[in-house]
Amino acid sequence: MFRFTPTDRPPLWCTPGGAVDPGESYAAAARRELWEEVGLDIDCGPEVARRVVDFRTFEGTEVTADERYFRIDVDTCDVKAGNLTEQEKQLLVGHRWFSRNDIVAHDETLYPADLVELLDATEPAKG
Repeated sequence: MFRFTPTDRPPLWCTPGGAVDPGESYAAAARRELWEEVGLDIDCGPEVARRVVDFRTFEGTEVTADERYFRIDVDTCDVKAGNLTEQEKQLLVGHRWFSRNDIVAHDETLYPADLVELLDATEPAKG
C-alpha cells in the first residue's frame, strides 16, 4: 500500500490503482497501474470485486468511482515505480506491504476502508 500526505486531510494509505484511460479495459488499466506504481508488469488475472463509491480526490473534486479490484498474491517484490504522476511524486511518501493483521491493527486511514472484507471474500480456495 502507498502512504499519501495530502495537504487537506490526514495521511492515508491506498492500494495501487487509478483511472481507466479512454479505450482501455479495467484489466488493462490494472496492469498499467501496477507497473506505473509498483514496477510489476504482470497479468492481474480476473476481476475479483467491484464497488461504486463516492470520494473526494486529492484535487478536491467529488467523484463517483466505479472501482474494480484484481487480486495479485506475490511472495516478495521490490517496489520500483515505473511511471508516477507529478501529483503522486509530490504526495506519495512511502509504501509497505501489509498482512491482513497489519491492516486490522493499523491506526491511519486505509482505502478501501473495507479492504479486509475484500481480501476475505477473494481468498483463493485452499486445496
